[in-house]
Amino acid sequence: MIRQVSCFSQGELALNEQILQACKELIDDAKMGCVDLVFKEVCLEILSRARNVLTEHQFKQLVAYASMKMNEKVSFEVRHELVMQR
Repeated sequence: MIRQVSCFSQGELALNEQILQACKELIDDAKMGCVDLVFKEVCLEILSRARNVLTEHQFKQLVAYASMKMNEKVSFEVRHELVMQR
């Protein structure tokens, strides 16, 4: 039986999960606070930086999440209300 050896310790994986969650939160904030074109630029910037620190699996999760958010439409009323709360 062959056992795979992970190059990540438990601490690194926990930190990567926190980074992944923070990236998702940044994407959510940008979705609510930016016009569509700026939002897409912000997503690309987040993805380019996250690529260097997340595992391949986590990065693919983040890409899928960003893609879903890019395709999601937010009504003008909801966006206006969220911006006014800030």
